[in-house]
Amino acid sequence: MSKRGNVRTEPGQKRVRAYLDGIVVADTTDVLLVWEKPYYPTYYVPAADVNTDLLVATGETTRSPSRGTAELYTVKVDGTEAPEAAAWYKESPIEAIVDHIRIDWKAMTSWFEEDEEVYVHPRDPYKRVDILPTSRHIRVDVDGVTIADSTNARILFETGLPPRYYLPKPDVRMDLLEESDSSTACPYKGTASYYHVVVGGERREDLVWWYPSPLEESSRIAGYVCFYNEKVDIHVDGELEERPDTVFS
Repeated sequence: MSKRGNVRTEPGQKRVRAYLDGIVVADTTDVLLVWEKPYYPTYYVPAADVNTDLLVATGETTRSPSRGTAELYTVKVDGTEAPEAAAWYKESPIEAIVDHIRIDWKAMTSWFEEDEEVYVHPRDPYKRVDILPTSRHIRVDVDGVTIADSTNARILFETGLPPRYYLPKPDVRMDLLEESDSSTACPYKGTASYYHVVVGGERREDLVWWYPSPLEESSRIAGYVCFYNEKVDIHVDGELEERPDTVFS
């Protein structure tokens, strides 16, 4: 691992592929993980492992104080264009990224680690998700009304976040929940659906989420519902927990 300023780099160990409309744009077993920000890494691919025939120079550049200047390229595949989706670092103060290409994650149709499709952003090798069954008594109150009461919860421990209590639906007042059209995606858990909570005639939007079909590594929470610790009152074994201060507060 190397570091310059707030940017650190580390060789990856997985085969990584990027596709645009079914065409392979990059295929490498030497991906470089670059933490441009602390939350998760970005993939930088050796130029030799990118199909550079698909790249069209824009004549534009982008500059980072730590990474230096990169030439921008549009990725073109059979009439589909991803404008300025590839940034080629032919020189850089960070030696590890020299002659690597940063391909914009959202501009690609799909990404794979080995033979599994990955969503949202690259997985952080230092981020861990543990899901454990618990017999601790979990009670969830919203505006003084008990919405859930269970001794059959599953606690999800995720690096950098407070423990999340996933509760079986039979232990939840589903009559007070209203389906939401919202959804979010997580590279470790999958795609979540949401419920609003309706108490005393007031609707608290997207207060509850659940994973109908989570990724295999998070299969133990399939069908269980979870409330934002930051926005409800959660009692564990009779003790009211302090609401955590997170980006979801």
